[in-house]
Amino acid sequence: MIKLEQIKKNPEIISLINASCECLRKMNYTEHGLRHASYVSALTGKILAELNYDANTVELGKIAGYIHDVGNSVNRHNHGIAGALLVYPILRGMNMPYDDINTITASIGNHEEEIGLPINAVSAAMIIADKSDAHRTRVRRGDYDPNDIHDRVNYAINRNEILVSKDQMTISHKLWMEETASVMDYFNIYLSRIQMCEQAASLLECKFKLYINDVLINLAQ
Repeated sequence: MIKLEQIKKNPEIISLINASCECLRKMNYTEHGLRHASYVSALTGKILAELNYDANTVELGKIAGYIHDVGNSVNRHNHGIAGALLVYPILRGMNMPYDDINTITASIGNHEEEIGLPINAVSAAMIIADKSDAHRTRVRRGDYDPNDIHDRVNYAINRNEILVSKDQMTISHKLWMEETASVMDYFNIYLSRIQMCEQAASLLECKFKLYINDVLINLAQ
């Protein structure tokens, strides 16, 4: 079984992540480099592990989370599909089994809310991990622009966590915002992503709960 640590050492993958981050920097997007990749990887694995998925599924989730955004090195639009096509030959070159590759590429290709849907456990956990990464650490150092809604919202969020309850079958996203951005600002960016998280949690047979400043925002379908 290919492990995440092997993926992290692959020079093609390292180059793709760095190139993606640089492309998005030039487009004035928030951070999409190794920090974001590591966050999504770790949280995807945590969600799957806490829901008692097997070790191979957990590892595939970590890998998919780590490489999910490499398609941004080609173009921001349809970057999930581009990323899936980019990583397939790399993973085959590492002798990853076909079924494992297909799980990863399907997850990467379906993580964009504009065109994707949660289609397996790995994709569902990765979607929740990816869409929950809203925090001031995503704002690039020295580039904070209070007039940019993405910078303003992310910088206002000073605490952010995902809690998984296997007993209650809930996945709770809790974040705390300062008053430098409004909850409406947050929803202007994240509403479609929250709805995708609700779909993803449903596939995992869980309810998704969003809390902002300790207030439950959604009805957890």
